[in-house]
Parts: sequence; structure tokens; C-alpha cells
Amino acid sequence: MIPIKSASQIKRMKEACRISAQALEVAGKSICDGMSTKELDNIINKFIVSCGAKPSFLGYGGFKGTACISINDEVIHGIPSRRRIIKSGDIVSIDVGAYYDGFHGDNAYTFAVGEISPEASKLLDITEECLYKGIEQARPGARIGDISSAIERHATAHSLGVVKKFVGHGVGADLHEPPDVPNFGVAGRGPRLTEGMTLAIEPMINLVGDGVVIMPDKWTVKTASGSLSAHFEHTIAITSDGAVILTKP
Repeated sequence: MIPIKSASQIKRMKEACRISAQALEVAGKSICDGMSTKELDNIINKFIVSCGAKPSFLGYGGFKGTACISINDEVIHGIPSRRRIIKSGDIVSIDVGAYYDGFHGDNAYTFAVGEISPEASKLLDITEECLYKGIEQARPGARIGDISSAIERHATAHSLGVVKKFVGHGVGADLHEPPDVPNFGVAGRGPRLTEGMTLAIEPMINLVGDGVVIMPDKWTVKTASGSLSAHFEHTIAITSDGAVILTKP
């Protein structure tokens, strides 16, 4: 069953989302050439805790970081490490959540470190556009497939690969709730959207192909092609006026 939130619950959830969004903003301002992903993770952790919140990901399923930090051909779930050094020219996807007052916020952004290649820049632009194409479809009476189809159409129109093994999801009192929100699909299909639903929409788009490989650490996901991948995510609420983005700083 898909959880439906009341207006008061969404107001509480908005605070968790605000903290999560600000943590992502802090990460973006801190990231630099020569920094380890563990050092960046520590900065994110310190900020979330300073807000009186808890990192949603830390310990989730045994995950050992506050944020998932994934570089270049890593799609998602990169584990922070002192040995993993960020370099100029990298693209770095940071996925972070905060738990506050009984609710989670969840968001992601792929940052350019220094000057990146034109193809990397295009990938980031199109993937972020995919996120907002999906959000535009999120309104009462629409279906999950309308979100999914809009994302897929925009990505494939630019000859990019849509990751199908991993999808978006409902979010609220639990980090992952029904329904699944795929980044591919057919318009007019899937659960109907109603006021009070809260969703994490998160396109994961590869420069080449849709295939992915899970690494031996059982967390890090890389592109099968070895090409770059980007990841953008917002938590939204479905209201009578359409989608409201909750994860804004």
C-alpha cells in the first residue's frame, strides 16, 4: 500500500528534506581536487548532525557512509573511502538523506570538479533535465508511468542510456516506501498519483548503454560500458497544484 501523508506530516517531512538539501549544498561547496571521498563524507555527516538530524544512509543495510559518493563511471552507492581521491575533471554524484522528526529527505546531484569534458557536461545537463521532465508529470490523476516515460524519452532523444536495474521510490517515515518510480516505462501505466504521495524521483543516466555491474563490495554500481554516469534526485510531494519539490535548500 502506498503511504499517503497529511498536510501536517508533509510539513514535518519538509524539514528533513531541507536539511538533506542543505547537506548536498554543503557538499557541493566543499568538493575539490585532492579531497578523499571519506573527507567529503565527514563534512556531510558533521552538517547533518549539527542540524539535530541523523544521516539516513549511515548503517542502512550495512552501508558505512553518510552519503553515497560515486565518481565518473560509478552510477550509485559509492562507499566513501580515504583511498578514493577526487580529481579535477571528475564528475561526482552525491546522494544523501537526512532523518528528522520521524521523516526522511532524499536527494542527489552530480557535481563537476574543475573543467570537465563536453560529453560529461552534456550528460549532466540532460540528466538534470530528465529529473525536471519527470517532476512536471507528477500531479494528481497522472500515473507513475507518465513520470517514467517523460524521463526515458528525454534521455533517449539525446542517445543516452537509462539505467533500468535501479529506480526511484516513495519516501517518508521509511527511506524506501512504495511505489517504485522507474526512469523508463509507458505513459498511462502504473499506480495513479494522488494528493499526499511523496516520491523520490531520481534519473540515473549513462553516456553509453543502460547496463550496470555491481562491484565486489556489493554496493558500488558501475556502468557496464565503462562510460560516465550521472544521477540527480529530488524528493517531491503531490499536491492539488501538482508537484512541490521538498528538497530545496
